[in-house]
Amino acid sequence: MSTSDLIKSKPQVDFTIDAFHRGRFHVVQPKNEGHRSGVDAMLLASLVSGDGPASVADLGSGAGAAGLAVASRLGGAHVLLVEKFPVMADYARRSIALPENAFLADRVDVLEADVSLTGKARVAAGLEDEVHDHVIMNPPFNHAGDRRTPDNLKAEAHAMTDGLFEAWLKTAGAIMKSGGQLSLIARPESIADILAACGKRFGGVEITPVHPRPGEDATRILVTAIKGSKARLIFRAPLVVHGPDGHSFSADVDDLNNGRSAYLRRTVSRSPRRSAV
Repeated sequence: MSTSDLIKSKPQVDFTIDAFHRGRFHVVQPKNEGHRSGVDAMLLASLVSGDGPASVADLGSGAGAAGLAVASRLGGAHVLLVEKFPVMADYARRSIALPENAFLADRVDVLEADVSLTGKARVAAGLEDEVHDHVIMNPPFNHAGDRRTPDNLKAEAHAMTDGLFEAWLKTAGAIMKSGGQLSLIARPESIADILAACGKRFGGVEITPVHPRPGEDATRILVTAIKGSKARLIFRAPLVVHGPDGHSFSADVDDLNNGRSAYLRRTVSRSPRRSAV
């Protein structure tokens, strides 16, 4: 599907075609509805590393930016984009069909399914047991008291419900191979819920605070964990998104955001954090 064909095929809804990784791949995103991806999705994708074949599930993928970023950077990655909202799953399919994404299209699939399904219902929906090496997620993060957007789709995509992390991490643990890696990005205030949901499913938890600028409080945390690991919790040195001028990306984050490096787990490798891939 050419870009011009895409524009003609959906004239009733405003959307954009956004370049990521310095134009290496593109994502079709809603302009005035639903969730739009940016730096959060690229930081999440940077948590996945490896040289060989790997199966990656992106839970609550939206238009697929994070999963596509993994496939863009890692030629051996096969990615399953899992999204329950049909309109967002459609954007993901349109993204895969773009000619700019031809180099990764045969390694990315879309599954419309509710991440919170359990047991036989989850398997029947296509989320099978113990098949993925990595599960990544950027779950809804707004609390009920946060200011609501008039966009109902965006509001639901961002709304945190009671037990959300327990439900999502239960699914992640079920569909992941033993020793597989969980990766997620969330708000710092969710840390207690995340650790509780990890429970006995995941160990070796590594938490990195993400600060927008020097001297400002963290607004995100990056979390990785290993299924079945008994390793201890590690709090890592913070990432600072913007440099001293407050606008341009710091060197580390610029590399992560543009797919030039991965953010390696400390317990997997003792190599420097910014490892070229």
